Amino acid sequence: MSLSLLGFAMVATFMTLIMTGRLAPLVALIVVPVLFGLFAGHGLDLGPMMLEGVKKIAPTGVMIMFAILYFGLMIDAGLFDPAVRRLLIVVRGDPVRIVMGTVILAVLVSLDGDGSTTYMVTVAAVLPLYRRLGLNPLIMACLIMLSSGVMNLTPWGGPTARAAAALQVEAGALFLPMVPAMAAAIAWLLALAWLYGRSERKRLGVLRLDGAPPDGGFDDLSLSADGEVTVSSDPAVRRPKLLLVNAALTIALLVTLVSGLVPLPVLFMAGFALATLINYPRPADLRARIAMHAPNAIAMVALIFAAGVFTGVLSGTGMAEAMPRSLLALVPPSMGPWMASITAALSLPMTFFVSNDAFYFGVLPVLAEAGGRFGISREAIGAASLIGQPFHLLSPLVPSTYLLVSLANIEFGDHQKFTVKWALATCAVLFAAGALTGVFPVVA
Repeated sequence: MSLSLLGFAMVATFMTLIMTGRLAPLVALIVVPVLFGLFAGHGLDLGPMMLEGVKKIAPTGVMIMFAILYFGLMIDAGLFDPAVRRLLIVVRGDPVRIVMGTVILAVLVSLDGDGSTTYMVTVAAVLPLYRRLGLNPLIMACLIMLSSGVMNLTPWGGPTARAAAALQVEAGALFLPMVPAMAAAIAWLLALAWLYGRSERKRLGVLRLDGAPPDGGFDDLSLSADGEVTVSSDPAVRRPKLLLVNAALTIALLVTLVSGLVPLPVLFMAGFALATLINYPRPADLRARIAMHAPNAIAMVALIFAAGVFTGVLSGTGMAEAMPRSLLALVPPSMGPWMASITAALSLPMTFFVSNDAFYFGVLPVLAEAGGRFGISREAIGAASLIGQPFHLLSPLVPSTYLLVSLANIEFGDHQKFTVKWALATCAVLFAAGALTGVFPVVA
């Protein structure tokens, strides 16, 4: 069997196994390339190939781990509590403010890169207001999910990390050029929230909620000892006296991140170290915080390193070179310059009907190699592959979406029908903004 056919068979086997639930992505990323490497006639030399792949994506894995730990510590310390309390004060009573505040809060909390955390914190903060005023919870779920889909393009979010690992490029090289497009998508979501808020205000009017919260209104929120609303997981680990220090540290970290002056892994390692020294200097406290966030960090980092095995074997055996050559034979020369646009278009159905793992680790490297033959950089193809993420979250293959509809007490099918057109519109905004700002070419 030719290397090209063997490579495509390897990708198809990997996708089938994880789509059908026969193997977990973490296991499939290791087992499948080893088996197909043996079929290709390799033996002990597979070890160096796998190790080389792991070495290339090690910086991404380090960055992911420390970013998750850093933002987890900031949530625990209560960095976002004042923002939530202020939001409740500002928006209460006016549907327009509440709906727009939903987007702002979801964007803020999404900085930790974990969709489940975003859903839990944001729904807990705003659902009582939606219930009290009779606002449509489908609007809330739609805006929270789409906000999370846009913000999940951060370097420590799953899609960007997977794309960077699969293409063996720096995560920052994909993320930083996409910042203007992400800003445009957030502006679009705020405009959508304003339109829905106006519609709900016309339907319901404005209800003043002065004084104490309405009966049953804030039952879903966490309360501190003095009755203040909080979003941190454990009041005992909150650090309200360090709020300004933590805010300054986080702002400095984000500014440095955008500037690109410091490698992302080093930046988040230093940020995490400073955050622990400031908030949890006692070793016992630090161990407890790490244990709290270890499941998210370990799951993501293990997946990234397993991806290194997959891409290492794919490259080391020569399959990565043979596959795009055969693919190019199927692409008319007139379509080659459109490869970035084709990648963006494929990211919608591919990440909806298959998992992110299958698309980014199985399909994206082939698209990148094919695009490279027409002068399109791997970074441009990688950025284009992120366009479909807001639509991806509507997929029944995404576990966190079930959490969202459960918290909002709505039906999954109703959420899909309500959100699908706005998810497609958000992807279109990302694509248009990315093309206009030169992140990727519509046509090379």
